[in-house]
Amino acid sequence: MIHSNDTAAAQPTALSLRTKGGENHHIWNNNGTWWVHYTVHLSDYTARRVRQSLRTKDVTEARRRRDELLGRFPLAR
Repeated sequence: MIHSNDTAAAQPTALSLRTKGGENHHIWNNNGTWWVHYTVHLSDYTARRVRQSLRTKDVTEARRRRDELLGRFPLAR
C-alpha cells in the first residue's frame, strides 16, 4: 500500500504488470495466508514495489481479491 509519507507529492499513476506466470501470478502463499505483489509507477517518475496481504487462506478468493485490487490502477505503457 502506498502511504502518504512515501515521496511527499507523488501519486500513483500506473501499474506495471507482467501477464505471464499463470493464474497465481502476483500472489504467493506465506504460512497459509495469500499475499500480492506489484509495482506502482509514481508521478515523480519513481516506482514502488508493493506487497500486501490479501487476508485470505483460500486461493480462489485470493485471485479474486488480486484482480479487484489490480483493476483499480491504470496500466503502464
